[in-house]
Parts: sequence; structure tokens; C-alpha cells
Amino acid sequence: MDILTAVAKRHSVRSYTDRKIEGETLEALQNEIDTCNKESGLNIQLITNEPEAFNGKLAHYGEFKGVKNYIVLAGKKAPDLEEKCGYFGEKIVLQAQMLGLNTCWVALTYNKKKVQASIEKGEKIVCVIAIGYGENQGKPHKSGFIDNIFRIHGDMPSWFMAGLQCALLAPTAMNKQKFRFTLIGNNQIKAESTGGFCPGVNLGIAKYHFELGAGDAEYKFI
Repeated sequence: MDILTAVAKRHSVRSYTDRKIEGETLEALQNEIDTCNKESGLNIQLITNEPEAFNGKLAHYGEFKGVKNYIVLAGKKAPDLEEKCGYFGEKIVLQAQMLGLNTCWVALTYNKKKVQASIEKGEKIVCVIAIGYGENQGKPHKSGFIDNIFRIHGDMPSWFMAGLQCALLAPTAMNKQKFRFTLIGNNQIKAESTGGFCPGVNLGIAKYHFELGAGDAEYKFI
């Protein structure tokens, strides 16, 4: 499975089997997390065989079942922390999909006090990602309208359209897709949140998806 196939096939999964993440799959997942931490400066941690963070009223409300593994997205407090967590968290999510795992972004419906992560002074947990072998592969959700997520003057380059189409497949809070990409000139893009819950995380996820769709096109975010 290549990464664009993973984008199309990956859906949120809330119910998991007892199968453990181990062996080469665990090693590859941890290597991806280590790479993302090195590149971003974040403190992303994989917690396995730990059910307490998803054992309570909040998880029940969120309809989670059998979650014993999760990824903690954390880092030093900064204006761009949420966006970085979204961007690099989605890189890990899609790598997990290619490894045959399932995932679900979780912002509220888990017990933060029970999370078994080592958080340094000056850091904060932004959100977590439930991960494991799902009881199913999840269901696709209806994407928004492409006209709502971009602005452009003049003709639209094919790479820009491809980036937008991939961004529409990005998982966002309540599937609201509150982000916008504006093409300025021939190759400058302003990416911005248009509100909603977890705006920074949503924007980071969408930007990573846009990059995947745009491929090798020459452009830069401003």
C-alpha cells in the first residue's frame, strides 16, 4: 500500500481487538515516531498495552472499545504546537495504516490523568491517537465541498487541485474541515484555519494531506 492509497482507505476506528502491536510492525511504528520527533522537536510517545486512559465515562461517551494502545502528541508550549502535532501526528497515522493498523484521533474523550506518558516541564499534551487492530476498518465520512476550502485568482494549476482533493480527505474534528488554502501568485500558498474545534491540529493535518496530493510541485507555504 502506498501513502495515497492509505489516505483513501484510512477511516476512524473506535473498537479494537486484543491483538498486540509487536514485532516488525511495532519497530516500524516506533521508528516513524522517532523520526517525527527528531524532525519536529515534539515529544510524541507510543503507549502500548495500557487500557486505563480509555477506561471510563469519557471513553464510553466517545464509543471507544478495547483501546489499549495510543499515541500521545505532546511538546513544548508554543503558538504552533497544535499545528505541528496535527502535521506529524497524521504522518504517523498514515504510516500506521500502511502497516495494517487502525487509528482514531481523540481530543477529549479519554482520561488525560491516566495517560502513561512522560511529560517534561513546559510541555503539554495536545491530544492522543487510539491505535491498534480494529474490529473493522471504519466507515468513510462525506467530505465537504471543495469550493469552501480555497481561494484563487486566475487559472487553477493541476497540482493545486490535487492538493485540495487530498486535503478534503483529511480527518478533522467533527468532520467540519475548517481550513482554507489560498494560492497567491504562481507558487505561494497561505494555509489558514477558519475556526472550529482544535483548529491548529486540523490545519496541520490538512497541510500534510495537501502536500501529499500536490506531490513534487514547486510551491511554498507563507
